[in-house]
Amino acid sequence: MLFGVLALLILCAFLWNYKGQLKIADITDKYIFITGCDSGFGNLAARTFDKKGFRVIAACLTESGSTALKAETSERLHTVLLDVTDPENVKKTAQWVKNHVGEKGLWGLINNAGVLGVLAPTDWLTVADYREPIEVNLFGLIDVTLNMLPLLKKARGRIVNVSSIGGRLAFGGGGYTPSKYGVEGFNDCLRRDMKVFGVHVSCIEPGFFKTELSDPIKATEKKLAIWKHLSPDIKEQYGEGYIEKSLDKLKSTTTWVNLDLSLVVECMDHALTSLFPKTRYAAGKDAKTFWIPLSHMPAVLQDFLLLKEKVQLANPKAV
Repeated sequence: MLFGVLALLILCAFLWNYKGQLKIADITDKYIFITGCDSGFGNLAARTFDKKGFRVIAACLTESGSTALKAETSERLHTVLLDVTDPENVKKTAQWVKNHVGEKGLWGLINNAGVLGVLAPTDWLTVADYREPIEVNLFGLIDVTLNMLPLLKKARGRIVNVSSIGGRLAFGGGGYTPSKYGVEGFNDCLRRDMKVFGVHVSCIEPGFFKTELSDPIKATEKKLAIWKHLSPDIKEQYGEGYIEKSLDKLKSTTTWVNLDLSLVVECMDHALTSLFPKTRYAAGKDAKTFWIPLSHMPAVLQDFLLLKEKVQLANPKAV
């Protein structure tokens, strides 16, 4: 009996793995649109999919990013300048894409553009500190998706939303985590609504990767700028050495940082080319072994492990 169950489990694992390796037949006539291609995941994705033979339309925020990307890619790849927080820009870009792809429609949309914003204790912040990451990471993603949906439905294509482990577990104050929780909710609604049209929707949840977005020095500079304007009461509660201690804590967690950005691009590739794309992809050793498993644990355990890593306040009773 035990041998039979074991054999069945091995067979199921084999079939599951085999199913995941089945690919679509041809990619050379398929158009994909990627946001946030100036650097990081988006830049690597644009270069990778161009080499594979996709017809890539790469959206960059800056002219310099666009120029640099075109210098490294084939003539197949086209770039557009896009600020996802500008509705008129998004609308005009979608019209340009429609004219460019014609009757083929759009096979893939990778919503990758994102910003970190300010990561700081919640009582340091104003609502303005929350706006930028929510505008870019959530409303920008929604706006691009809604404008591209008719082209994706025409091609019965794929949508890949780049979220974060911050969309599964809140690891710090600021607008980044709320924006990614919003992406997760929008992704799930969209996936169910698009299923009837044959459009697959996937979500990628990267852990911590070494990109411009996660630069600890820039994050500390933003935190320091806010510190200068805090009230004397809050400064007394946290203590003058709080930011320096936070930076030391951040540097001590470098073993968690993933250096290989291709781990995320591989997830994008599977979502675009597999006959059976996954609903969710975890990318990075920290996401797979710590963050995603912890997100399924009781809140008391989550709080215990995450609060252990926080800097102790100098005088929290000074209120």
